[in-house]
Amino acid sequence: MKKLLSIVLLAFVYVNTFAQNDINMGIIPAPVSVKKNAGNFKLDKTVVLVSNDAKNAKSADLLNAYIVVKGGYALRTVKAAGANERSIVLSASGADQLPAEGYKISITSKNITVTGKDAGLFYGVQSLMQLMPEKMQNGISINAAEINDYPRFKYRGLHLDVGRHMFPVSFIKKYIDMMAQYKLNNFHWHLTEDQGWRIEIKKYPKLTTVGASRNGTIIGHHPGVNTDGEVYKGFYTQNDVKEVVAYAAARFINVIPEIELPGHSSAAIAAYPELSCFPERDTFVSDNTPWSGSRKGKQVQQTWGVFDDVFVPTENTFKFLQDVLDEVIELFPSKYIHIGGDESPKEYWKQSEFCQKLIKQLGLKDEHELQSYFIQRMEKYVNTKGRSIIGWDEILEGGLAPNATVMSWRGVAGGIAAAQQKHDVIMTPNAGGLYFDHKQSESADEPTNIGGLAPYSKAYAYDPVPTELTADEQKYVIGVQANVWTEYMQTSSKVEYFLLPRLFSLAEIAWSQPSRKDFKNFSEERLPLHLSKLDKTNTNYWVPTPFGQDKKILNGEQFSIELKEPMPGAKIYYTLDLTRPSEIGTLYTKAIKVSVPKGKKQVLKTVVVTPSGKRSVVTETVLNNGAPDVKTK
Repeated sequence: MKKLLSIVLLAFVYVNTFAQNDINMGIIPAPVSVKKNAGNFKLDKTVVLVSNDAKNAKSADLLNAYIVVKGGYALRTVKAAGANERSIVLSASGADQLPAEGYKISITSKNITVTGKDAGLFYGVQSLMQLMPEKMQNGISINAAEINDYPRFKYRGLHLDVGRHMFPVSFIKKYIDMMAQYKLNNFHWHLTEDQGWRIEIKKYPKLTTVGASRNGTIIGHHPGVNTDGEVYKGFYTQNDVKEVVAYAAARFINVIPEIELPGHSSAAIAAYPELSCFPERDTFVSDNTPWSGSRKGKQVQQTWGVFDDVFVPTENTFKFLQDVLDEVIELFPSKYIHIGGDESPKEYWKQSEFCQKLIKQLGLKDEHELQSYFIQRMEKYVNTKGRSIIGWDEILEGGLAPNATVMSWRGVAGGIAAAQQKHDVIMTPNAGGLYFDHKQSESADEPTNIGGLAPYSKAYAYDPVPTELTADEQKYVIGVQANVWTEYMQTSSKVEYFLLPRLFSLAEIAWSQPSRKDFKNFSEERLPLHLSKLDKTNTNYWVPTPFGQDKKILNGEQFSIELKEPMPGAKIYYTLDLTRPSEIGTLYTKAIKVSVPKGKKQVLKTVVVTPSGKRSVVTETVLNNGAPDVKTK
């Protein structure tokens, strides 16, 4: 008797009241509580916007600008609404009773009241904007509800590496806008690397005249095959930095600069070779290759990786770094200054007569303790400026600096160890789906990347609080961050592709309470709505594949395969003849019936095309009936 294998994929019903069927009313990240009530508030040009506090002016302007785009009209702003006027009220009354960054939204048929102060009011406005469906006839209908909300973590971070590839200030602002829309509040700006120094330091002009330029860039998939031989250069002026910092502050985002030390310092050393243990040597890859004795001089690295040439811990180096940090601290009001501390080889320190004498002089055990001395010394200097350092989890090696915050990236062990030592921790493990330079699917269509697999579902599943910690230790986990390393991201558009939709997962694990996380609701109801909004903009993103087509191999003889689009208005095209699916292929309209002869296989290939013409990667499923060349799964 023949087998019948039926794959039923979850259906979506896209109607105008879509958000009303969603327990979170379409909001990302999910609020603490949502209570839907009967009725609707009709937003039209007769509604007034009440904002009687000058501190609320920016949030009022933001909301009104959005209404102009959404509805085609601006609301009249008043100090108080008339007796018969329907209104949207932005209020700080009672906001002191809310948790930090918290807000409330009350929606009735008569008015909408958003309560909060500073960041809380701003986030309330962001949620209100997400609640607004498309305009119907002359108005926008918003479901009546009561919403209470506040964040799980005080630190909600997103990183961007501009050392490998840098991006215009206009894009940095767009990046910050995306963060603000989803309630992230710390922008980690990775400004210095082996492959480029990207921030102007007036006291040391060679950092940008020399250190911001490399003579080639590695090309090809990781680890790369060659360099393109093209000069790549660029940096942010101090005026650029001031512009970005002010722009972020207006959106309640703190900008954390990262100045790498003692490793990842090849660009600085190329500019000032005396910062190296061996100024006369060329920079070379960390493979313990003996020095050849050539005299080409230090160069900014053209390839990716980890390099032996690191800062030498001399008084001259410390003076240099203190001078650099003086200018950085002047530009960035952030409490935190990130000093890197990761992937710092010890080979040159082992070879250096000066370093070996210093280890003995200081009574240190080894080069790991020398790195701890280096970082602790820099921490003391940063502390004298009223600031604190953050470092990657390697700063635990050799002894943790007294007041340092640890970013746990090589897994969770570093974060656990730091919390147990009563140090603040930010969780950002590369195995937790939080390295957004990893590929988003196993499809061969994924663009060149560093490797690894991090679909948005993986980040969503991650809980930043390790279960190994006691309740008292858990309080040291102050937040979570995702990292965007740009070795393989040459353009702003490619950064967007790698960032979205994973940004939405990050937002939810950073803000929402664990009890409010619901991946089915997130992926099947809210995510499609937000992607649909993105599709109407000039923002790039990774288009999800058909829902449920998650198995590479299906075994059987008779197949009835039902597919559903992952977002409103998208279309699915498929092939069964081994060709690549496209708009000239078969449009999916009903269940695909396939009969596979014994000992044979067929390959179902699908692609999703959005209303704007963006395409998903091609997804393949092997329909196998005992073919000899198929490994069953």
